[in-house]
Amino acid sequence: MRLSQKITGFLHNGVSTLWYFAVMAVKENFRNYVGRAGRTEGALSDELALLANGPSLADELPRLLAGARAGCDFLAVNYFAEHEAFERLRPAYYVLSDPQFFRASAQRDRVAALYRTLARKVTWPMTLYVQYYNPERFDYRAALPNGHIRIVPFHTQPYRGFRRLEFWLYRHGLGSANFGTVVQVCEYVALLLGYKTLELYGVDHTLLDGLSVDDENRLCRADRHYYDDTPAVPKPIFQKVPHRPYTMAVYLAEVAELFRGHEALRDYARSLGARIINRTEGSMIDAYERERK
Repeated sequence: MRLSQKITGFLHNGVSTLWYFAVMAVKENFRNYVGRAGRTEGALSDELALLANGPSLADELPRLLAGARAGCDFLAVNYFAEHEAFERLRPAYYVLSDPQFFRASAQRDRVAALYRTLARKVTWPMTLYVQYYNPERFDYRAALPNGHIRIVPFHTQPYRGFRRLEFWLYRHGLGSANFGTVVQVCEYVALLLGYKTLELYGVDHTLLDGLSVDDENRLCRADRHYYDDTPAVPKPIFQKVPHRPYTMAVYLAEVAELFRGHEALRDYARSLGARIINRTEGSMIDAYERERK
């Protein structure tokens, strides 16, 4: 690398560092909420099974329910509480990171129903992780009047500067794995809690499958989840902030950043002596070691 490239890289990382700390000071703070809260009561394993939303989870759930990962702690996301497996697997952790869960959106009725389901079903100690950033001041406790559920915020401001400082921020609960998917937030939380083995289920990440452009030049995608009982049909996809249709260029750039995030988390896990194992058949993630059980 030439000297000019090194200088340019250093200046870019320096500006990114100053921007990160300025935003954190104004928008969030410097408290390690996840680390201070620690693990959920009774969650003592060194292994954590992360249950994501991909369609392959439907094939994995029967084995998991039959005790394939007995003794392993579980972490679930998004609408998993609506599935009958939720009460049988009794996840110790749950993560809601999408803005639809704390901001007004077209999904508000379904989100309200999810909170009612969580409040009704959870009869064991469970920690719910939510974004610290909450501009509409959504009251999670009012939505979840259940003493078994502990609510812990996590930071979402990403740092994209010096790698050594990035990992230092991760270790102290100040970084963010906000690369584009709830799965990465889950991995970061699990590593911060000290888990040494993370097993990923339902992380298909087939984000390029089902893409099309309609007659109005809108980028569409047929998005599938494990809980879907009808065939997926292509629908226009939108950016979250601002809410506007994706262009192909913007979408592909975000997908590239998402997969780069998996590489960053792989390297961070290695620095901690931890393993991230992808047990999802057909997953498009190429950053982690793969094993099938």
